[in-house]
Amino acid sequence: MRVPKSTIMILFAVVTCVLGAHPASAAAIRGVVAYTGSVDARKLAVTIHQYICGKDKPAEDLVVGGQRGVRNAVVWLKTPPPGAAWPAAPVKVEMDQRGCVFVPRVVLVPAGGTVEFLNSDRLLHNLHSASKENPTFNRTQSKGRAIPIAFANPEIVQINCDLHSWMRAWVVVADHPFYAITNETGEFSLPSVPPGKYTLQIWQEALGVTSREVTVGAGGAAVRVELTAPR
Repeated sequence: MRVPKSTIMILFAVVTCVLGAHPASAAAIRGVVAYTGSVDARKLAVTIHQYICGKDKPAEDLVVGGQRGVRNAVVWLKTPPPGAAWPAAPVKVEMDQRGCVFVPRVVLVPAGGTVEFLNSDRLLHNLHSASKENPTFNRTQSKGRAIPIAFANPEIVQINCDLHSWMRAWVVVADHPFYAITNETGEFSLPSVPPGKYTLQIWQEALGVTSREVTVGAGGAAVRVELTAPR
């Protein structure tokens, strides 16, 4: 299985640094998150600023690609290996408002880290968060203005643009480095995991959270997680 493009590229370096004492024994958990239900190609109506945003946008709350793979699911270890921690060096994370959608739709940021929100569109946007563990914010954002926002506590934060009702994104605030985002075919990789038994947590914005037990051996582990629509 090839290494997924959308998995955070810094993850390999980060985890290797954090668990550098175990290079011979650590291996990777590689897998696919798939959807077993039916998928309708929905469009969301654009109700304002159509001269820039267009007339509609594809719904992105559940994107299913080739071989039923789910894009933008978040996979993490419920309990990380002992000693797992983010390095002291800051991790740069950006989210842009481009073409009247958030790009990317889902980002990972270490607890205590900062997301720099950008606006590449020729119109006014805003950033309105919905959270419990971090302070909420509601900021207007003109073209070219960068707004850095720090997230201190682990949680999944919803971000909306109130000026454009179809615009939504997510900031996943992670308390350890063993997190990944699935790519366009649903693939993910968690590198440098020491051998042992772990519980994977899988979150997808339309399907909720599920768990999967996995055992990592000397050669790593391969996992296929199948998600269904909530009843």
